[in-house]
Amino acid sequence: MGGTIFNLMLLVQVLTGLGMIGLILMQHGKGADMGAAFGSGASGSLFGASGSANFLSRATAVLATVFFITTLGLAYVASQAPRAPSSVMEGISAPAAPVSDVIPDTVPVVPAPTPETVPVEKENVIQIPE
Repeated sequence: MGGTIFNLMLLVQVLTGLGMIGLILMQHGKGADMGAAFGSGASGSLFGASGSANFLSRATAVLATVFFITTLGLAYVASQAPRAPSSVMEGISAPAAPVSDVIPDTVPVVPAPTPETVPVEKENVIQIPE
């Protein structure tokens, strides 16, 4: 059930984001009327008429609210997901081996090689003059 809710919320999140991008790009922008304030036309104020919100700006506000709510919802659903084991062996309970089987009582001693026991090929030896 959690995966279905997560996928549905993710779909709403992506569609809301794409809708906001489209609406924001279609809007006129308040900076476009700025030239009118400096003599190239008539305008009520420096940044256009304030307080008048048209359909595009209201729809953008609604989509931004939905985007914010789905973001919080996705964060909550993702935090409630079951945790995966951090190790492959985490869920396995194997019987412990006795210590006497793991560590032998005696350790075999191997003698270190001496120059007499190491074979040397005389033809590949480089002589260094003194």
